[in-house]
Amino acid sequence: MTYRTVRATRTERARRLPGDDLIPNAIGALTHAITIRRPARAVWPWLAQMGAGSRAGWYSYDFIDNGRRPSADRIVPELQDIIVGSLFPARPGAIDGFRVLQLEVGRHLVLGWVRVPELVPIVTWAFVLDPIDDANTRLITRVRGSGEYPFYGLPPAIGMPFISLVHFVMERAQLIGIAERAESAPQGRAARSAA
Repeated sequence: MTYRTVRATRTERARRLPGDDLIPNAIGALTHAITIRRPARAVWPWLAQMGAGSRAGWYSYDFIDNGRRPSADRIVPELQDIIVGSLFPARPGAIDGFRVLQLEVGRHLVLGWVRVPELVPIVTWAFVLDPIDDANTRLITRVRGSGEYPFYGLPPAIGMPFISLVHFVMERAQLIGIAERAESAPQGRAARSAA
């Protein structure tokens, strides 16, 4: 396996992304990115079907976030129709998880963990497809947390570095997982699934 970086450029870290406005005064933000050797339309279906349980998985460490069930290695047509409000379960059997807060098919998907019943996001997680050219795409992700983020009960001074490290490890595996799946899928099938 070749080494792949998920380091966002300075420009990518500084630019506004979809979903940034949902938590205007974030206490923290983490931005990562990967170059995928496929057009955005071939990457989008892998994003649209994410989620644990009855969905395609998170493409990360399945033994942690998908109940040991392998993430899908194919496009699942019945998981492609998502709308604002769709639930992406955080783990198998969960009735909570990330809600679709914003989307533009083929361009960006913004998920969020929301406080109910107000539906105010505590965390946002943006996936932005930035075409480099006709055959290559930059997938940029950004997580932003509000002041309500619980840090799993840890004080923020300890919780922030811990969460940053865990997020990097999981996000790196996820981005590489998405890239490898998109690059190995027959292009015609991925493109038809996204249409």
